[in-house]
Amino acid sequence: MLLRNLDHPQVKETRYRAHGGGTAHMILTHPSLASLMFLAHASVPPGAKLLGHRDPMEEIYIIQTGRGLMQVDDELREVFPGDAVHLPIGSFHELTNIGEEVLEILVVAGLMPGQAL
Repeated sequence: MLLRNLDHPQVKETRYRAHGGGTAHMILTHPSLASLMFLAHASVPPGAKLLGHRDPMEEIYIIQTGRGLMQVDDELREVFPGDAVHLPIGSFHELTNIGEEVLEILVVAGLMPGQAL
């Protein structure tokens, strides 16, 4: 069993600035995972955003707390705790915290196409 949480020393060491507006930690990463690239946690303060970008892998954003405005390509939707947003490979995506509390998300990323298992 591989068990991690945000207080685990190895997870704390991975803290980084996420796309200009949030703080993130890698909870689990490849090669510890057999068929996923990573599981990350990100927090976005009120009024901040994860700047728009494209990734070379499929992702899922799972909203844990807060309220956000999610853009995927040309579509905009408000997101709430419990929502899971699918991000196809290469899609443009941006997430803005439009609430008054910290917006926390889990990010699940698949392997990049062609990456060996």
